[in-house]
Amino acid sequence: MANHPLSAGVRRFVVGTRTLCSTVASRASTLHVPFLRKLKSPKQNPLPVLQNWVDEGNDVSPSQFRSIARTLVKSKRYHHALELFKWIENQKNFRMIPVDHAMKLELIIENYGLMEAEEYFMNLPDSATKKAACLTLLRGYVRYRDTTKAEALMVKLYELGLVVSPHPFNEMMKLYLVTCEYRKVPLVIQQMKRNKIPCNVLSYNLWMNAYSEEEGYGIATVEAVFRQMQNDKNVEVGWSSLATLANVYKKAGQPKKAILVLKDAEKKLTTCNHFGYFFLITLYASLKDKEGVLRLWEASKAVDKRISCANYICILTSLVKLGDILQAERVFSEWESNCRKYDIRVSNVLLGAYVRDGLMEEAESLHLHTLQKGGCPNYKTMEILVEGYVNRKKIDEAFIAMKRALAMTKNCHWRPPHELVLAIAEILEKDGNLEYANIYITDIHNFGLASLPLYKILLRMHLYANKPPLHILKMMDEDKIEMDDETRSIVKAFTL
Repeated sequence: MANHPLSAGVRRFVVGTRTLCSTVASRASTLHVPFLRKLKSPKQNPLPVLQNWVDEGNDVSPSQFRSIARTLVKSKRYHHALELFKWIENQKNFRMIPVDHAMKLELIIENYGLMEAEEYFMNLPDSATKKAACLTLLRGYVRYRDTTKAEALMVKLYELGLVVSPHPFNEMMKLYLVTCEYRKVPLVIQQMKRNKIPCNVLSYNLWMNAYSEEEGYGIATVEAVFRQMQNDKNVEVGWSSLATLANVYKKAGQPKKAILVLKDAEKKLTTCNHFGYFFLITLYASLKDKEGVLRLWEASKAVDKRISCANYICILTSLVKLGDILQAERVFSEWESNCRKYDIRVSNVLLGAYVRDGLMEEAESLHLHTLQKGGCPNYKTMEILVEGYVNRKKIDEAFIAMKRALAMTKNCHWRPPHELVLAIAEILEKDGNLEYANIYITDIHNFGLASLPLYKILLRMHLYANKPPLHILKMMDEDKIEMDDETRSIVKAFTL
């Protein structure tokens, strides 16, 4: 559940920019009202708007610029944000400071990758700027799981005297965890101690996670780290550390200890935001503790912020996992009565539960209900429905739902599960529906999703119907599908 590195960078980047004087705030709002309207369109380039502003004799203050950059990043307009940096560097009244270079480096990684980012880092003007940007580059290596370059950068940072906080060490520990090099994590801790770099909360959490993953350490070793954390006067043990310990107990098959620790974690939660509540809800659900899930769900409502769709998805997923469909329905109704915009991802959780439980009538009823409410089905909606129709052998409905799902692949990276694609073809073969089979497999071919098992089905159906297979062989050739012995035997049977 880690945050996106660029989002974290934005939070660091805008530290100190919110406390603007009234004059600057007024000028910023004058600029931002028309500007933010145009930002709603992802194709709108912000540079002409800013250039017009400057051409009219106005200035763009550093605070205004950083606020605009933050807005672009929040809407994942990384290219426009980087273009904004290039434009602002040419403005007479603007001087790049170290945090600006760090932000720009993150945008270069996002837009162009690590090679360009490395070149930019090497050309940074001074050690202060490199110090601000080094963590950004290191996070890039972690993101791309490049252990060799990350370790080399750490050596270079040592030589420059830039490793003065726990953050670079934490990044290295994250990298070793995702690359399953768990035994390297304690070595990082030793290195921190040698350099008199204090551990922070994240350092201890990563250390505990490494011991829990590596065979040979055991629960006692994790508990020893936790006690060391408790005795560290510079660290406050919060809900996240207790959740880490609870997760270790869970993985070790000690659910009772895990639940006791989670109850302690609950006492550490505040009403500042929902994140901790729903993290613990997920853990309680994984431990099959419905009482804990419902208790924290009710407690989360005390937070003085609107419960998001993501939060509702979390509680619904947890209740479905626990098999409490009735309670999930109540929570779903609560969401519907409060939602400002109908997010189909919320209803998909309940839809999937109905289908998995064989409640196809309820699933179809919910689907119609969401359409009436203004919900816009996505590929997952159609995949769930296809699965339900296939299970019920309702081939006409499955066929139509799959066609709709395939049409949505043009706008996303989703692809239907191969087993589901094949299941429809198998039903068509069993029913002897050659017309539908030809249309269906041709559609699958056009979307680049065909496979040898699918073509075998169509070849068998054509052989049985004594129909020529030329168009099938052509599609197989276009898809570069190699025949196996069974397929060759089927094709050979056509020539007899």
